[in-house]
Amino acid sequence: MLRTWNLKSKSPHLAYLLMAIAISLVCNFSYLILLVSNQSDSNLRANGKRNRNAMAVLVEGTLRVNGDGYGYIITDEKDSIFIDHRRVHWLNLHDGDYLQVEAGERSSFEAKHLFARRIVKLNGEEFDYGAIYRGSHQWSVLLYQFIFYLALSYILLAIMNMKGRDISIKQYLIRSAICLLISTAAYFVSPVPLIHTGEVIMVYQSRQLIEFAVILKSCFMLTVVILYSRIYSLIYREQQISLENEILRNENLTTKYNMLVSQINPHFLFNSLSSLSMLVREKDDERALKYIDQLSYTFRYISQNGANSTFVTLREEIKFAEAYSYLFKIRYADKITFDFDIAKEYLDYELPSISLQPLIGNTVKHNAISSKKPFRVHIYTEDGYLVVKNKKLPMLEPSTGTGVGLSNLNSRYQLLLNREIDIINNDQEFIVRLPLVKQ
Repeated sequence: MLRTWNLKSKSPHLAYLLMAIAISLVCNFSYLILLVSNQSDSNLRANGKRNRNAMAVLVEGTLRVNGDGYGYIITDEKDSIFIDHRRVHWLNLHDGDYLQVEAGERSSFEAKHLFARRIVKLNGEEFDYGAIYRGSHQWSVLLYQFIFYLALSYILLAIMNMKGRDISIKQYLIRSAICLLISTAAYFVSPVPLIHTGEVIMVYQSRQLIEFAVILKSCFMLTVVILYSRIYSLIYREQQISLENEILRNENLTTKYNMLVSQINPHFLFNSLSSLSMLVREKDDERALKYIDQLSYTFRYISQNGANSTFVTLREEIKFAEAYSYLFKIRYADKITFDFDIAKEYLDYELPSISLQPLIGNTVKHNAISSKKPFRVHIYTEDGYLVVKNKKLPMLEPSTGTGVGLSNLNSRYQLLLNREIDIINNDQEFIVRLPLVKQ
């Protein structure tokens, strides 16, 4: 799915063009059907295959067109046959034309009126409906309309999706309003085919400014563009979330890998065994036994919690930190001190497991520890955070750290809590604040 989206994101205008083509085809589909059906209808009439309505009667008379566009055929018997204004307009009928029509009855309240169903002859000549659509310009007219609605649809799509697809509701409504204004303005220059001549004029040049066919096309086009853009935006947002989840998942796997590497770091193991060996040589049995217990607890805690990004209580994490820091205290012969000041109300709060391991390791790794300058690390709670703070004691040869430990720790907090850790690094102190979560 991500690969498909990347293809779209590289060429969004191609997607707009394809959608504009589809919209334009649908907008002009009715005209195409009318064109084909009338050609077929004309051929049927030419072959004498048209079925006449049994109730229709042939009448002849002179057409009279009123000022409102409606027409009436006045027969020799002074009867009148009604013709609606649309038919008068589209068939290019004029006042004074002599017509032969098929007429039928239409009931209105208690009266019955004759109305023209179909024109048979115009001024003594056979009236061929198919000729209206078989002119030499019929396909060029269709192409003209197709290009117009394609271009307009493309412009509207580009406006709805400009400057990114992940937009707010307010931006979406503003863009929709802009498209509505553009569509309204474009309506007056929309192409209108004159079916009796094959000529294409604009709406503002037409006899009537309200062209229902054009209004329907414009409304359909605008509706599809707005809905498509909204759906497109929602799909984009969903795929962005999936992409971010995939990135976080990969970062989580990387974090787990780095945590596993740190668990079996040979330097840490060798240093720990070396410290234990020193205690054994000094025959300090009490401290040696405590050291073994703390080393055992440290590795057991890491092995149980390191493979999974789980939450633990602050009580458990502090117990681990005390055991882990004891190993450094023995290694550096009490030249390093860890001060724990944990408020009781925070002991049942939670945080990602093994959060303190990289922080304690970094304090030892990046500072000079000597008997002349004892090193002190403060670990305490404050305003819903677990804080690790130490004064900087620069080394003669600064450690070439990569910053991967802090970066991985921050990635874990983003993945699990959707929050970041706070890092304060100045000339005097280095402070890291870890957010705590209340159960």
